[in-house]
Amino acid sequence: MPDRKTRLRRAVSRSALAPLAALPVRLARVARHDAKVLRESARWLVTSREHHNYTYDLTKLNLEHLAWFVSVVAEVPVADVRAWIAEIEADTALRTHIERTTANAARRGLADRHVRYARRLGWYALIRARKPQHVVETGVDKGLGTCVIAAALLRNAAEGHPGRVTSLDINPEAGYLAKAQPWADVVDLVIGDSIASIGALDRPVDMFLHDSDHSAAHEQREFTAIEPHLAERALLLTDNVTYTTVLLKHAEKTGRRFLAFKEQPVRHWYPGDGIGAAWR
Repeated sequence: MPDRKTRLRRAVSRSALAPLAALPVRLARVARHDAKVLRESARWLVTSREHHNYTYDLTKLNLEHLAWFVSVVAEVPVADVRAWIAEIEADTALRTHIERTTANAARRGLADRHVRYARRLGWYALIRARKPQHVVETGVDKGLGTCVIAAALLRNAAEGHPGRVTSLDINPEAGYLAKAQPWADVVDLVIGDSIASIGALDRPVDMFLHDSDHSAAHEQREFTAIEPHLAERALLLTDNVTYTTVLLKHAEKTGRRFLAFKEQPVRHWYPGDGIGAAWR
């Protein structure tokens, strides 16, 4: 038979007083969570220079989630995906280039020198797995993602699977990280409106990545515009998956499968972005 204290606790939990009795515990949990966010926010304000397109590392568990996400989407063994992720993490030439170029760039006051790829590791692994001949990305900013894509394409080319990336941005100053050799060898940087630039594409697209204007209306316009240019087994990706339902609805409408990955950043106040993928 339960003792008096246990019986009393059960009685309270079943009464109208239960929410009030649980309030101190709930407040303590909220306070711990908020205190952690405030600590990370204060640390970031002092140590980081970034004002948008935040970069960060992912937790070890989240990296496993990412590896399995790529494995399912690309239909390749997860061990291969882990190897590709390790491959770019160990690419010292790329890392050194990004750090040095960032340190000397006109926008160096708004960028962190330490290289953190986060979800872009997934982009790299997907390109290594699917061996696309033509990748199109919208939204370039400094060109960190473009460099990651180019690095994967260069590795593919060394294995006999050449490819190029068409990178679209409306800002004439975009893409300064991706203008050095050898990465620039596989990059076609196009400055202009993304919808007009998509309409002018002259060869099939094997992989399309939306990472520009993150309004749902513009995202939908991009996926609609790219559709006539897609190769038969093209992979569609969105960087906007944690904010809109555009790609998942587009996938259902066009008879594709859909899957999403959500980031879990290490020591950062920002909750992370993600990758949405649609494929046949």
